[in-house]
Amino acid sequence: MPAANAAEAAVVDGLEIIPVKTLVEAVGFYTSKLPIESYRLNIAEVFAKAVTSHELDFADVKGQEHVKRALTVAAAGDHNAIMIGPPGSGKTMLAQRIPTILPLLSLEESLETTKIYSVAGLLRDGQALIAARPFRAPHHTVSDAGLVGGGSFPRPGEVSLSHHGVLFLDELPEFDRHTLEVLRQPLEDGWVTISRAKANISYPSQIMLICALNPCPCGYHTDPRRECHCTPNQIQRYVGRISGPLLDRIDIHVDVPPVEFQELASDRAGEPSEKIRQRIIPARAIQVERFRGERFFTNARMDMRHVRKHCMLDGDGQMLVRQAMESLGLSARAYGKILKVSRTIADLEGCENIQSQHVSEAVNYRTLERTLE
Repeated sequence: MPAANAAEAAVVDGLEIIPVKTLVEAVGFYTSKLPIESYRLNIAEVFAKAVTSHELDFADVKGQEHVKRALTVAAAGDHNAIMIGPPGSGKTMLAQRIPTILPLLSLEESLETTKIYSVAGLLRDGQALIAARPFRAPHHTVSDAGLVGGGSFPRPGEVSLSHHGVLFLDELPEFDRHTLEVLRQPLEDGWVTISRAKANISYPSQIMLICALNPCPCGYHTDPRRECHCTPNQIQRYVGRISGPLLDRIDIHVDVPPVEFQELASDRAGEPSEKIRQRIIPARAIQVERFRGERFFTNARMDMRHVRKHCMLDGDGQMLVRQAMESLGLSARAYGKILKVSRTIADLEGCENIQSQHVSEAVNYRTLERTLE
């Protein structure tokens, strides 16, 4: 085996890996003139390094407690989320830290992600596994093929490179509308299928999509400290670059206001990522048990059959959802999203049944239309 690939190959059980750098070394080994020790991989050590590799932490984020709560809910149920706020409010900073609160990759998840990176030629020399959850943040000039994959010999795109991790789209309205539309099917199915004359290839794309956008072209429509110079028509056209069907596939909408000076100047650190993750892990464990035997294991992946079974509401909860549907003009898909997010909030609190306060919080995460009025 080429020495550069030894670590990757050693992940497979039952193989003896002999790493060589040249054909001379290979001949020397086979003629017993050059002893070469077999390569062994300590997988536990690889994952242990991934735990300590995060340089970012939610403790660095001052204020924005309600946004952190929304992202905690998103991480607990693997929900897509969109953040709306003026420039400098911390949207990118928050998004970059989401992988630090997600549960650690399982070996199966790691192998799936590693296969994608191996096909794309993105594994570093000597890298055995992708042991940390991916975080990908493509520029808004990315092409269709760059985002979902393609080419004469189909290669995985950013969506598949984010498999079991986070795909972050900053300045969402700046992306080409057609490019965003090709995301709809991967978000729904968890797979990208690329059809070419020479090949038909499917890549997995079970991602957590995180988006960020300014509320208007100048960015200050919702900023109480800065005057917005955009007209209502300009704001409508700006937000209108994002299609309703795509927004329907985003479970959580959260407003990110500017951080007050008192918060920025405070010496008090925020809650660390590890503490947040310790609240998320039990909620994920509940979901794994709930969906045992299914092809998925998080609330965000439920279809309507599972929603009807696991997201029953009492009278108060049904009334809250009906009022939200009527006042916000929500679609049937948005209705399902509210129920899924309510289920995740209940799981975070260890509640077997969804209660009215869980529904109320979930409804408040479908307020993009209200925020941009």
